[in-house]
Amino acid sequence: MVGREGSHVRLRWDPPDQHDSAVRLVSVPVGHEVGGDTLRNIADQCGADDFDAFCTWIERNR
Repeated sequence: MVGREGSHVRLRWDPPDQHDSAVRLVSVPVGHEVGGDTLRNIADQCGADDFDAFCTWIERNR
């Protein structure tokens, strides 16, 4: 987490050395369940190519 604004936190993803992507910052709502459209938008902002794999990763790391 790199910051908080109201009911959202800002998360930062630093790509591994061999990854060709830039650092990504994503704003995520906290304190309530995230709806499917919002989760898809977050996955898009993260650069996730596979939404199902992204959801699996979220479940594993929550």
